Amino acid sequence: METGSLDGTGAPADQPVWRRLEPGLLRVRRLLLAVWAGVLAVAAGLLPGLLAGPAWAACALLPPACAAVCWRLLERNWRSWRYAERADDLLISRGVLWREETVVPYGRMQLVEVTSGPVERRFGLATVQLHTAAAATDATIPGLDPAEAERLRDRLTELGEARSAGL
Repeated sequence: METGSLDGTGAPADQPVWRRLEPGLLRVRRLLLAVWAGVLAVAAGLLPGLLAGPAWAACALLPPACAAVCWRLLERNWRSWRYAERADDLLISRGVLWREETVVPYGRMQLVEVTSGPVERRFGLATVQLHTAAAATDATIPGLDPAEAERLRDRLTELGEARSAGL
């Protein structure tokens, strides 16, 4: 298709195709939020309750209240993450209030890693970490399906080697 022509969706053909993160990442973050809110609620209620009196045990309500607000914010943050592969670079976009878009040229990539910790593995997730010559442009894509993370790693490595060979 020609550059600038319209595809079936009415969008220009040269526009990047954005991909979103797996919903499992949102579940992991919400689980961690609930666990930490529970731990903090016990600590916030137990310590003041024992040291200052039973009325101060009401402090245990603060962490769950904060967690309720953060519950919705986590979803907004998760929805803001996306990435797109273009002909010469990889785009990573994130952020709700402060939008950040990172452009990583394939020829500048030095290392592409796929990591998956125990919690990520339990939820079927992996993270792709991109290392470049400039430390400020290192980029991360969390919450990917492991097969997609490996495909992305292989593709980025192949494109990086092809682009850097011409330098």
